[in-house]
Amino acid sequence: MAAGDYQSFGRTNPPARQAIDVAEATELLTSGSARAASLLAYGNGRSYGDSCQNSGGAVVDMRSHDRILSFNVETGVIEAEAGVLLADIIAAGAPHGFFPAVVPGTQFVTLGGAVANDVHGKNHHRRGSFGCHVERLTLLRSDGLTYACSPLENARLFWATIGGMGLTGIILSAAIRLMRVPSLDIAETVKPFGSLEEYFDLAEAADRDNEYAVAWIDQLAGGRSAGRGLLLAGNHAADGARATAQGAARLSVPFQPPLTLLNRPFLRLFNAAYGWRRGRAATSTASYRKFFFPLDRVAGWNRLYGPNGLFQHQSAVPVEAARETMSALLAATRQAGQGSFLTVLKRFGAQRSPALMSFARPGYTLTLDFPNHGQRTLRLLAELDRITVEAGGAVNPYKDARMSAATFAASFPDWQRLETMRDPAFMSDFWARTAGRLGSRNGRAAQAAE
Repeated sequence: MAAGDYQSFGRTNPPARQAIDVAEATELLTSGSARAASLLAYGNGRSYGDSCQNSGGAVVDMRSHDRILSFNVETGVIEAEAGVLLADIIAAGAPHGFFPAVVPGTQFVTLGGAVANDVHGKNHHRRGSFGCHVERLTLLRSDGLTYACSPLENARLFWATIGGMGLTGIILSAAIRLMRVPSLDIAETVKPFGSLEEYFDLAEAADRDNEYAVAWIDQLAGGRSAGRGLLLAGNHAADGARATAQGAARLSVPFQPPLTLLNRPFLRLFNAAYGWRRGRAATSTASYRKFFFPLDRVAGWNRLYGPNGLFQHQSAVPVEAARETMSALLAATRQAGQGSFLTVLKRFGAQRSPALMSFARPGYTLTLDFPNHGQRTLRLLAELDRITVEAGGAVNPYKDARMSAATFAASFPDWQRLETMRDPAFMSDFWARTAGRLGSRNGRAAQAAE
Protein backbone atom coordinates (compact mmCIF):
# COMPACT_ATOMS: atom_id res chain seq x y z
CA MET A 1 0.00 0.00 0.00
CA ALA A 2 1.44 3.34 -1.04
CA ALA A 3 1.27 6.31 1.32
CA GLY A 4 0.61 9.94 0.42
CA ASP A 5 -1.98 12.55 -0.48
CA TYR A 6 -3.67 11.32 -3.65
CA GLN A 7 -5.86 14.32 -4.34
CA SER A 8 -6.37 16.25 -7.54
CA PHE A 9 -4.73 19.67 -7.74
CA GLY A 10 -8.10 21.41 -7.75
CA ARG A 11 -8.96 19.81 -4.39
CA THR A 12 -12.69 19.73 -5.20
CA ASN A 13 -12.88 15.95 -4.87
CA PRO A 14 -11.91 13.68 -1.95
CA PRO A 15 -8.46 12.07 -2.17
CA ALA A 16 -8.16 8.51 -3.42
CA ARG A 17 -9.24 5.96 -0.84
CA GLN A 18 -6.72 3.35 -1.91
CA ALA A 19 -3.28 3.62 -3.48
CA ILE A 20 -0.81 0.91 -4.46
CA ASP A 21 2.72 1.02 -5.82
CA VAL A 22 3.92 -0.01 -9.26
CA ALA A 23 5.19 -3.40 -8.08
CA GLU A 24 1.79 -4.34 -6.64
CA ALA A 25 -0.01 -3.17 -9.76
CA THR A 26 2.40 -5.12 -11.97
CA GLU A 27 1.71 -8.28 -9.99
CA LEU A 28 -2.06 -7.81 -10.36
CA LEU A 29 -1.81 -7.20 -14.10
CA THR A 30 0.69 -9.91 -15.00
CA SER A 31 -1.16 -12.52 -12.92
CA GLY A 32 -4.54 -11.67 -14.41
CA SER A 33 -5.90 -10.73 -10.98
CA ALA A 34 -6.90 -7.14 -11.73
CA ARG A 35 -10.65 -6.58 -11.46
CA ALA A 36 -12.62 -4.55 -13.99
CA ALA A 37 -12.31 -0.78 -13.52
CA SER A 38 -10.06 -1.27 -10.49
CA LEU A 39 -6.88 0.64 -11.46
CA LEU A 40 -5.65 4.03 -12.65
CA ALA A 41 -2.09 5.38 -12.81
CA TYR A 42 -1.45 8.47 -10.64
CA GLY A 43 1.49 10.73 -11.43
CA ASN A 44 2.25 13.86 -9.41
CA GLY A 45 -1.34 14.98 -8.89
CA ARG A 46 -1.25 18.06 -11.13
CA SER A 47 -4.57 17.30 -12.84
CA TYR A 48 -7.19 19.82 -11.67
CA GLY A 49 -10.16 17.49 -11.92
CA ASP A 50 -11.07 13.84 -11.43
CA SER A 51 -9.27 12.36 -14.43
CA CYS A 52 -6.58 11.24 -11.95
CA GLN A 53 -9.08 9.73 -9.48
CA ASN A 54 -10.63 6.26 -9.27
CA SER A 55 -12.98 6.13 -6.30
CA GLY A 56 -14.18 2.67 -7.32
CA GLY A 57 -10.73 1.12 -7.14
CA ALA A 58 -7.09 2.04 -6.51
CA VAL A 59 -4.67 4.54 -7.97
CA VAL A 60 -1.16 3.38 -8.83
CA ASP A 61 1.51 5.73 -7.48
CA MET A 62 4.04 6.11 -10.30
CA ARG A 63 6.40 8.54 -8.56
CA SER A 64 8.97 5.93 -7.50
CA HIS A 65 9.23 4.78 -11.12
CA ASP A 66 11.48 7.71 -11.96
CA ARG A 67 14.70 6.73 -13.69
CA ILE A 68 16.08 8.31 -16.85
CA LEU A 69 16.95 5.28 -18.97
CA SER A 70 18.89 6.82 -21.85
CA PHE A 71 19.68 10.15 -23.50
CA ASN A 72 21.18 10.58 -26.95
CA VAL A 73 22.96 13.94 -26.76
CA GLU A 74 23.27 14.04 -30.55
CA THR A 75 19.60 13.60 -31.44
CA GLY A 76 17.98 14.85 -28.24
CA VAL A 77 15.90 11.69 -27.75
CA ILE A 78 15.52 10.93 -24.05
CA GLU A 79 13.84 7.83 -22.62
CA ALA A 80 12.63 7.70 -19.04
CA GLU A 81 10.28 5.88 -16.73
CA ALA A 82 6.80 7.35 -16.47
CA GLY A 83 7.25 8.82 -12.98
CA VAL A 84 10.12 11.12 -13.98
CA LEU A 85 9.22 14.79 -13.56
CA LEU A 86 9.46 17.21 -16.45
CA ALA A 87 11.85 19.19 -14.22
CA ASP A 88 14.28 16.25 -14.30
CA ILE A 89 14.07 16.02 -18.08
CA ILE A 90 14.80 19.75 -18.38
CA ALA A 91 17.81 19.36 -16.06
CA ALA A 92 19.15 16.44 -18.10
CA GLY A 93 18.78 18.16 -21.46
CA ALA A 94 19.85 21.71 -20.64
CA PRO A 95 23.66 21.23 -20.43
CA HIS A 96 23.58 19.68 -23.91
CA GLY A 97 21.49 22.46 -25.44
CA PHE A 98 18.12 20.67 -25.39
CA PHE A 99 14.71 21.58 -23.97
CA PRO A 100 11.32 19.84 -24.20
CA ALA A 101 9.54 20.88 -27.39
CA VAL A 102 6.33 21.38 -25.39
CA VAL A 103 5.96 22.28 -21.71
CA PRO A 104 2.72 22.93 -19.79
CA GLY A 105 2.34 25.48 -17.00
CA THR A 106 4.17 23.37 -14.42
CA GLN A 107 7.45 21.46 -14.50
CA PHE A 108 6.16 19.16 -11.76
CA VAL A 109 4.07 16.99 -14.07
CA THR A 110 5.31 13.45 -14.67
CA LEU A 111 6.33 12.17 -18.08
CA GLY A 112 3.49 9.66 -18.01
CA GLY A 113 1.03 12.40 -17.09
CA ALA A 114 2.24 14.63 -19.92
CA VAL A 115 1.73 11.79 -22.39
CA ALA A 116 -1.65 10.67 -21.02
CA ASN A 117 -2.99 14.24 -21.08
CA ASP A 118 -1.27 15.22 -24.35
CA VAL A 119 -0.40 18.53 -22.71
CA HIS A 120 0.16 21.73 -24.66
CA GLY A 121 2.18 24.87 -24.04
CA LYS A 122 2.74 28.43 -25.19
CA ASN A 123 4.06 27.31 -28.59
CA HIS A 124 1.31 25.13 -30.00
CA HIS A 125 1.35 27.31 -33.10
CA ARG A 126 4.83 25.95 -33.86
CA ARG A 127 5.22 22.59 -32.11
CA GLY A 128 1.73 21.19 -31.62
CA SER A 129 1.03 19.21 -28.45
CA PHE A 130 3.30 16.97 -26.36
CA GLY A 131 2.19 13.84 -28.18
CA CYS A 132 3.65 15.13 -31.44
CA HIS A 133 7.11 14.57 -29.94
CA VAL A 134 6.69 11.11 -28.40
CA GLU A 135 8.87 8.59 -30.24
CA ARG A 136 7.77 5.42 -28.45
CA LEU A 137 6.38 4.11 -25.17
CA THR A 138 5.90 0.87 -23.26
CA LEU A 139 2.49 -0.03 -21.88
CA LEU A 140 1.42 -2.73 -19.39
CA ARG A 141 -2.13 -4.02 -19.83
CA SER A 142 -4.42 -6.40 -17.97
CA ASP A 143 -3.76 -9.24 -20.41
CA GLY A 144 -0.40 -9.43 -18.63
CA LEU A 145 1.57 -8.27 -21.65
CA THR A 146 3.89 -5.29 -22.02
CA TYR A 147 3.43 -3.59 -25.38
CA ALA A 148 6.15 -1.68 -27.21
CA CYS A 149 4.24 1.09 -28.97
CA SER A 150 5.27 3.60 -31.63
CA PRO A 151 3.88 5.00 -34.89
CA LEU A 152 5.18 1.81 -36.54
CA GLU A 153 4.47 -0.81 -33.86
CA ASN A 154 1.09 -1.27 -32.16
CA ALA A 155 0.25 2.10 -33.67
CA ARG A 156 -3.45 2.11 -32.74
CA LEU A 157 -2.57 1.53 -29.11
CA PHE A 158 0.19 4.15 -29.29
CA TRP A 159 -2.16 6.89 -30.50
CA ALA A 160 -4.89 5.82 -28.07
CA THR A 161 -2.48 6.06 -25.13
CA ILE A 162 -1.32 9.58 -26.02
CA GLY A 163 -4.12 11.74 -24.67
CA GLY A 164 -5.84 8.58 -23.41
CA MET A 165 -6.10 9.74 -19.79
CA GLY A 166 -4.39 6.60 -18.48
CA LEU A 167 -7.25 4.36 -19.62
CA THR A 168 -5.31 2.08 -21.98
CA GLY A 169 -3.02 0.65 -19.28
CA ILE A 170 0.01 1.71 -17.26
CA ILE A 171 2.61 3.70 -19.18
CA LEU A 172 5.90 2.27 -17.91
CA SER A 173 8.26 4.43 -19.96
CA ALA A 174 8.35 6.82 -22.89
CA ALA A 175 10.93 8.29 -25.24
CA ILE A 176 10.49 11.87 -26.41
CA ARG A 177 12.47 14.05 -28.79
CA LEU A 178 13.70 17.30 -27.23
CA MET A 179 14.39 20.39 -29.31
CA ARG A 180 17.74 22.11 -29.58
CA VAL A 181 17.85 25.60 -28.03
CA PRO A 182 20.63 28.19 -27.61
CA SER A 183 19.82 28.62 -23.91
CA LEU A 184 17.10 28.10 -21.31
CA ASP A 185 16.48 31.84 -20.90
CA ILE A 186 13.76 33.62 -22.85
CA ALA A 187 14.06 36.97 -24.62
CA GLU A 188 10.60 38.19 -23.65
CA THR A 189 8.54 41.02 -25.11
CA VAL A 190 5.57 42.43 -23.19
CA LYS A 191 2.97 44.32 -25.20
CA PRO A 192 -0.16 45.77 -23.53
CA PHE A 193 -3.50 45.78 -25.36
CA GLY A 194 -6.67 47.63 -24.46
CA SER A 195 -9.34 45.20 -25.67
CA LEU A 196 -9.94 41.73 -27.05
CA GLU A 197 -10.19 43.16 -30.55
CA GLU A 198 -6.72 44.62 -30.16
CA TYR A 199 -5.40 41.27 -28.89
CA PHE A 200 -6.75 39.40 -31.91
CA ASP A 201 -5.14 41.97 -34.18
CA LEU A 202 -1.78 41.26 -32.51
CA ALA A 203 -1.97 37.50 -31.98
CA GLU A 204 -1.12 36.15 -35.42
CA ALA A 205 1.91 38.41 -35.81
CA ALA A 206 3.12 37.43 -32.33
CA ASP A 207 2.87 33.75 -33.25
CA ARG A 208 4.63 34.32 -36.55
CA ASP A 209 7.58 36.07 -34.95
CA ASN A 210 7.94 34.10 -31.70
CA GLU A 211 8.37 30.56 -30.48
CA TYR A 212 6.10 31.34 -27.52
CA ALA A 213 3.08 33.61 -27.10
CA VAL A 214 0.39 33.92 -24.42
CA ALA A 215 -1.91 36.68 -23.18
CA TRP A 216 -2.87 37.56 -19.62
CA ILE A 217 -6.37 39.04 -19.39
CA ASP A 218 -7.74 41.37 -16.71
CA GLN A 219 -10.93 39.34 -16.40
CA LEU A 220 -12.66 41.83 -14.08
CA ALA A 221 -12.30 44.81 -16.41
CA GLY A 222 -15.58 45.84 -18.02
CA GLY A 223 -16.95 48.55 -20.26
CA ARG A 224 -14.42 50.07 -22.64
CA SER A 225 -11.63 48.21 -20.82
CA ALA A 226 -13.21 44.76 -21.23
CA GLY A 227 -10.64 42.25 -22.45
CA ARG A 228 -7.59 44.38 -21.76
CA GLY A 229 -4.38 42.61 -20.91
CA LEU A 230 -0.77 41.87 -21.75
CA LEU A 231 0.64 39.86 -24.63
CA LEU A 232 3.78 38.00 -23.52
CA ALA A 233 5.90 36.59 -26.33
CA GLY A 234 9.43 35.30 -26.57
CA ASN A 235 12.19 33.18 -28.03
CA HIS A 236 15.08 31.34 -26.44
CA ALA A 237 17.85 33.87 -25.80
CA ALA A 238 21.03 33.53 -27.83
CA ASP A 239 23.16 34.07 -24.73
CA GLY A 240 21.74 32.66 -21.53
CA ALA A 241 21.81 29.89 -18.96
CA ARG A 242 22.60 26.37 -20.14
CA ALA A 243 21.96 24.70 -16.79
CA THR A 244 18.98 24.59 -14.46
CA ALA A 245 19.13 26.50 -11.19
CA GLN A 246 18.75 24.41 -8.08
CA GLY A 247 16.53 25.21 -5.14
CA ALA A 248 13.02 24.90 -3.79
CA ALA A 249 10.09 27.24 -4.33
CA ARG A 250 10.74 30.74 -3.02
CA LEU A 251 7.40 30.96 -1.24
CA SER A 252 4.91 28.50 0.15
CA VAL A 253 1.37 28.30 1.50
CA PRO A 254 2.00 25.95 4.44
CA PHE A 255 -1.59 25.62 5.66
CA GLN A 256 -5.14 25.61 4.36
CA PRO A 257 -6.86 29.01 4.90
CA PRO A 258 -10.41 28.70 6.26
CA LEU A 259 -11.76 30.61 3.25
CA THR A 260 -10.55 31.69 -0.17
CA LEU A 261 -8.11 34.59 -0.18
CA LEU A 262 -8.69 35.18 -3.89
CA ASN A 263 -11.86 37.27 -3.63
CA ARG A 264 -12.91 40.08 -5.99
CA PRO A 265 -11.33 42.94 -3.97
CA PHE A 266 -8.02 41.05 -3.89
CA LEU A 267 -8.25 40.28 -7.61
CA ARG A 268 -8.90 43.92 -8.47
CA LEU A 269 -5.81 44.96 -6.52
CA PHE A 270 -3.72 42.16 -8.04
CA ASN A 271 -4.82 42.92 -11.60
CA ALA A 272 -4.14 46.61 -11.14
CA ALA A 273 -0.70 45.96 -9.63
CA TYR A 274 0.26 43.36 -12.24
CA GLY A 275 -0.95 45.53 -15.09
CA TRP A 276 0.93 48.55 -13.72
CA ARG A 277 4.13 46.60 -13.15
CA ARG A 278 4.23 45.02 -16.60
CA GLY A 279 1.93 47.30 -18.52
CA ARG A 280 4.47 49.14 -20.63
CA ALA A 281 5.86 47.66 -23.83
CA ALA A 282 9.27 46.26 -22.97
CA THR A 283 11.80 43.60 -23.87
CA SER A 284 13.85 41.75 -21.27
CA THR A 285 15.44 38.40 -20.55
CA ALA A 286 13.50 36.06 -18.28
CA SER A 287 14.61 32.78 -16.74
CA TYR A 288 12.79 29.72 -18.02
CA ARG A 289 11.25 29.19 -14.57
CA LYS A 290 9.76 32.68 -14.53
CA PHE A 291 8.51 32.53 -18.11
CA PHE A 292 7.09 29.00 -18.21
CA PHE A 293 6.39 28.09 -14.58
CA PRO A 294 5.68 31.24 -12.52
CA LEU A 295 3.28 29.49 -10.13
CA ASP A 296 5.79 26.73 -9.37
CA ARG A 297 7.65 29.34 -7.34
CA VAL A 298 4.82 29.28 -4.76
CA ALA A 299 4.51 25.83 -3.22
CA GLY A 300 0.93 24.91 -2.39
CA TRP A 301 -0.53 27.94 -4.20
CA ASN A 302 -3.75 26.03 -4.84
CA ARG A 303 -4.51 26.28 -1.11
CA LEU A 304 -5.13 30.01 -1.56
CA TYR A 305 -8.49 29.09 -3.09
CA GLY A 306 -9.73 27.92 0.30
CA PRO A 307 -10.95 24.61 1.70
CA ASN A 308 -13.43 23.99 -1.12
CA GLY A 309 -10.73 24.08 -3.79
CA LEU A 310 -10.83 25.51 -7.30
CA PHE A 311 -12.30 24.73 -10.68
CA GLN A 312 -10.37 25.41 -13.84
CA HIS A 313 -12.32 25.91 -17.05
CA GLN A 314 -10.47 25.75 -20.34
CA SER A 315 -12.25 26.14 -23.64
CA ALA A 316 -11.07 25.98 -27.25
CA VAL A 317 -13.08 27.50 -30.09
CA PRO A 318 -12.50 27.74 -33.85
CA VAL A 319 -10.83 30.84 -35.27
CA GLU A 320 -13.98 32.07 -36.99
CA ALA A 321 -15.95 32.04 -33.72
CA ALA A 322 -13.20 33.21 -31.38
CA ARG A 323 -13.78 36.97 -31.22
CA GLU A 324 -17.45 36.71 -30.36
CA THR A 325 -17.12 33.66 -28.11
CA MET A 326 -14.20 34.86 -26.01
CA SER A 327 -16.01 38.12 -25.39
CA ALA A 328 -19.14 36.20 -24.35
CA LEU A 329 -17.18 33.95 -21.97
CA LEU A 330 -15.56 36.89 -20.20
CA ALA A 331 -18.89 38.74 -20.02
CA ALA A 332 -20.56 35.69 -18.45
CA THR A 333 -17.96 35.53 -15.68
CA ARG A 334 -18.37 39.23 -14.89
CA GLN A 335 -22.15 38.98 -14.87
CA ALA A 336 -21.95 36.02 -12.48
CA GLY A 337 -19.93 38.15 -10.06
CA GLN A 338 -17.06 35.67 -9.91
CA GLY A 339 -13.43 36.50 -10.46
CA SER A 340 -10.77 34.38 -12.14
CA PHE A 341 -7.32 34.73 -10.59
CA LEU A 342 -5.57 33.33 -13.65
CA THR A 343 -7.08 34.24 -17.01
CA VAL A 344 -5.01 33.17 -20.00
CA LEU A 345 -5.72 33.42 -23.72
CA LYS A 346 -3.65 31.62 -26.37
CA ARG A 347 -3.82 30.77 -30.03
CA PHE A 348 -3.64 27.13 -31.07
CA GLY A 349 -1.97 26.46 -34.40
CA ALA A 350 -3.08 24.29 -37.31
CA GLN A 351 -1.02 21.25 -36.25
CA ARG A 352 -3.39 18.60 -34.91
CA SER A 353 -2.28 15.84 -32.60
CA PRO A 354 -2.50 12.38 -34.17
CA ALA A 355 -3.82 11.07 -30.84
CA LEU A 356 -7.28 9.51 -30.79
CA MET A 357 -8.38 12.11 -28.27
CA SER A 358 -6.67 15.46 -27.70
CA PHE A 359 -7.94 18.82 -26.50
CA ALA A 360 -5.72 21.21 -28.48
CA ARG A 361 -7.12 22.06 -31.91
CA PRO A 362 -6.88 25.00 -34.35
CA GLY A 363 -8.36 28.17 -32.86
CA TYR A 364 -8.11 30.02 -29.57
CA THR A 365 -8.16 28.77 -25.99
CA LEU A 366 -9.24 30.60 -22.82
CA THR A 367 -8.38 29.38 -19.31
CA LEU A 368 -10.20 30.59 -16.18
CA ASP A 369 -9.66 29.64 -12.51
CA PHE A 370 -12.50 30.01 -9.98
CA PRO A 371 -12.73 29.38 -6.24
CA ASN A 372 -15.35 26.73 -5.57
CA HIS A 373 -18.42 28.54 -4.23
CA GLY A 374 -20.72 25.58 -4.72
CA GLN A 375 -23.82 25.77 -6.89
CA ARG A 376 -23.28 29.32 -8.12
CA THR A 377 -19.85 28.37 -9.44
CA LEU A 378 -21.24 25.20 -11.02
CA ARG A 379 -23.99 27.22 -12.72
CA LEU A 380 -21.39 29.60 -14.15
CA LEU A 381 -19.25 26.73 -15.42
CA ALA A 382 -22.28 25.14 -17.08
CA GLU A 383 -22.99 28.45 -18.81
CA LEU A 384 -19.38 28.64 -20.01
CA ASP A 385 -19.77 25.09 -21.33
CA ARG A 386 -22.92 26.09 -23.21
CA ILE A 387 -21.29 29.12 -24.83
CA THR A 388 -18.29 27.02 -25.85
CA VAL A 389 -20.07 24.07 -27.43
CA GLU A 390 -22.62 26.28 -29.21
CA ALA A 391 -19.66 27.96 -30.90
CA GLY A 392 -18.40 24.60 -32.12
CA GLY A 393 -15.71 24.43 -29.44
CA ALA A 394 -14.58 22.01 -26.75
CA VAL A 395 -14.08 21.99 -22.98
CA ASN A 396 -10.81 20.50 -21.73
CA PRO A 397 -11.50 17.11 -20.07
CA TYR A 398 -8.01 16.78 -18.62
CA LYS A 399 -8.65 19.71 -16.26
CA ASP A 400 -12.33 19.09 -15.57
CA ALA A 401 -14.13 18.05 -12.38
CA ARG A 402 -17.80 18.51 -13.28
CA MET A 403 -18.72 18.79 -16.98
CA SER A 404 -21.84 16.92 -18.07
CA ALA A 405 -21.78 13.86 -20.28
CA ALA A 406 -23.53 15.91 -22.96
CA THR A 407 -20.81 18.59 -22.89
CA PHE A 408 -18.14 15.90 -23.16
CA ALA A 409 -19.89 14.28 -26.13
CA ALA A 410 -20.27 17.65 -27.86
CA SER A 411 -16.59 18.43 -27.24
CA PHE A 412 -15.35 14.98 -28.30
CA PRO A 413 -17.91 13.36 -30.61
CA ASP A 414 -15.46 10.54 -31.39
CA TRP A 415 -14.92 9.58 -27.73
CA GLN A 416 -15.99 6.00 -28.52
CA ARG A 417 -12.71 5.48 -30.39
CA LEU A 418 -10.86 5.74 -27.09
CA GLU A 419 -13.44 3.59 -25.32
CA THR A 420 -12.81 0.74 -27.75
CA MET A 421 -9.12 0.83 -26.78
CA ARG A 422 -9.67 1.23 -23.04
CA ASP A 423 -8.26 -1.61 -20.95
CA PRO A 424 -11.20 -3.02 -18.93
CA ALA A 425 -9.12 -3.01 -15.72
CA PHE A 426 -8.69 0.77 -15.90
CA MET A 427 -11.19 3.49 -15.05
CA SER A 428 -11.24 7.09 -13.82
CA ASP A 429 -13.95 9.05 -12.08
CA PHE A 430 -14.02 11.41 -15.05
CA TRP A 431 -14.61 8.61 -17.55
CA ALA A 432 -17.25 6.95 -15.38
CA ARG A 433 -19.16 10.21 -15.00
CA THR A 434 -19.06 11.16 -18.68
CA ALA A 435 -18.45 8.25 -21.05
CA GLY A 436 -20.05 5.88 -18.54
CA ARG A 437 -23.31 7.77 -18.78
CA LEU A 438 -23.02 7.81 -22.55
CA GLY A 439 -22.85 4.03 -22.67
CA SER A 440 -19.23 2.95 -22.23
CA ARG A 441 -18.70 -0.74 -21.78
CA ASN A 442 -16.97 -2.80 -19.12
CA GLY A 443 -16.39 -5.68 -21.50
CA ARG A 444 -13.17 -7.10 -22.81
CA ALA A 445 -10.47 -4.82 -24.19
CA ALA A 446 -10.27 -4.30 -27.92
CA GLN A 447 -7.46 -5.97 -29.79
CA ALA A 448 -4.41 -3.82 -29.00
CA ALA A 449 -2.04 -4.71 -31.80
CA GLU A 450 -2.74 -4.12 -35.44
